[in-house]
Amino acid sequence: MDKDETIITSWFTGRLPDGWFTDSPEIVLDREEIAVVGTIPVPASAGDATGGERAALIDGHVQRFREETRERRIEIAREAEHRFRRKVSWGVRCEDETVMFTTLSIPVMTRLRQSERRVLDTLVAAGVARSRSDALAWCVRLVGSHTDTWLADLRDALQQVDRVRSAGPGLS
Repeated sequence: MDKDETIITSWFTGRLPDGWFTDSPEIVLDREEIAVVGTIPVPASAGDATGGERAALIDGHVQRFREETRERRIEIAREAEHRFRRKVSWGVRCEDETVMFTTLSIPVMTRLRQSERRVLDTLVAAGVARSRSDALAWCVRLVGSHTDTWLADLRDALQQVDRVRSAGPGLS
């Protein structure tokens, strides 16, 4: 965890109301966004529910949490956005379900060769995506879901590079 991540995580840990989450929330950062995902308890009445009934109960519980915390989440997000110059997104985890309430969608420019554009066009023609932009996002999600461990190792290596760089001699 780099210094910014530690400071932001500590700030949210201190700022969030007690009782919102069963554990410390997961804070995920990039250059534009801070995503706060906390775990909420499974409702007590879910013990007897099965299948679709249980899923509906958890969905209702998540929606209730969302509505009951809306004003405070907006207030905390405004403070964090002013302080850290990044947008804040919110989500919760309940049992095996993760629901994001808000997220950013940031445009990214790239140059693609014809063979790469043809991949996107095939996904659009097949109805997998509505546009090249959606097709590219689909490809990124697919790669991310199949390479989680590799990407985590790469992020760890980058953090180690940052630690070594900051420990090195200062340049003047």
